[in-house]
Amino acid sequence: MAARKHFFTSESVGEGHPDKLCDQISDGVLDEVLRQDPDGRVACETYVTMGLLVVGGEITTSAYVDIQKLSRKIIERIGYVHPKYGFDHHTCAIINTINCQSPDIAQGVDKGGAGDQGFMVGYACRETDELMPLPIMLAHKLVARMAEVRRGNILKYLGPDCKSQVTVEYHDGAAKRIDAVVLACQHTADILDDTGEQITNKARNEIIETVAKPILKNWVDKDTKYYVNQTGKFVVGGPQSDTGMTGRKIVVDTYGGVAAPGGGAFSGKDPTKVDRSAAYMARYVAKNIVAAGLADRCLIHIAYVIGKAEPLAVMIDTFGSSKLSEAALVKLTNENFDLTPRGMIKELNLLRPIYQKTACYGHFGRTEPEFSWESTDKAAALKKQAAKL
Repeated sequence: MAARKHFFTSESVGEGHPDKLCDQISDGVLDEVLRQDPDGRVACETYVTMGLLVVGGEITTSAYVDIQKLSRKIIERIGYVHPKYGFDHHTCAIINTINCQSPDIAQGVDKGGAGDQGFMVGYACRETDELMPLPIMLAHKLVARMAEVRRGNILKYLGPDCKSQVTVEYHDGAAKRIDAVVLACQHTADILDDTGEQITNKARNEIIETVAKPILKNWVDKDTKYYVNQTGKFVVGGPQSDTGMTGRKIVVDTYGGVAAPGGGAFSGKDPTKVDRSAAYMARYVAKNIVAAGLADRCLIHIAYVIGKAEPLAVMIDTFGSSKLSEAALVKLTNENFDLTPRGMIKELNLLRPIYQKTACYGHFGRTEPEFSWESTDKAAALKKQAAKL
């Protein structure tokens, strides 16, 4: 019987993408508040367009944050250091429009309740060592590689803005090969051909050989299709070509579309906002269930109401990959994980200045020590308890 085939595509965007620039500044502000005042409340939004950055939102804290200095430092680190990239940390205008958190929200949060209503989603699967879907992990690694190549002057013509996209071919639900790769790389004009409208074949091949193949390795074959700067060129990029806002890349930030995202974005929000803390906890739960061997795939859905600590509902779906009932898995979850805001903050140690690092290359599937929700430290206990059910 022939294998059932399907194709799945995920994308990622690099640190110089306007939306990701905004995410990094919003999380940079959050980190600076937590560094000085772990009890600070932060909901920071950033907007960028040609020559202008606006930082706003609601922040209540004893900390002092120099928004101008912090923002310019982050923009410089990203790589917008010269007018040739269309945005320059020296000359861009920066406007600060930050206010205080609403007292109507604060009165519920101060008692340990959730900072907002909504539902949060966590997911894990056995497709990669990170227990993440393969397409999104490869897409993240491609844009991270672009940054590495640019910063190392390996390809000196690359600019800060970039995007990637990976289409994986599956047979009977198992990843078999990469069918298509999309790379959009901002670059300087010196790699254009005589028409001035296309990058040279030499540059295109350099990007494939230097960026794509070291990451994709044996997943590609002779039939894999590459689309590099498919319009022909990508000289005008970053905020010069596109506006950016905090929180617009929630599918990139989560599971690349394999699992539905939750009800809110992450960046710029302190962990009393369950949009962030409960999404991290949901990933922690799902990853430990899969790591324990209790399921090959696990989706968890948690709902909250503003001002109430305990979740309104917890749902788990293993897509038929678990021998345990989903009710049994919910019971194990409730017995082993504290799903209240205070419990999640304590369990995952979330009152640390760790968030700017999360703002690019995905919030999940990471191995850095800041990403406490990626730990599988409860897998052994879950496995032992499940054996008694």
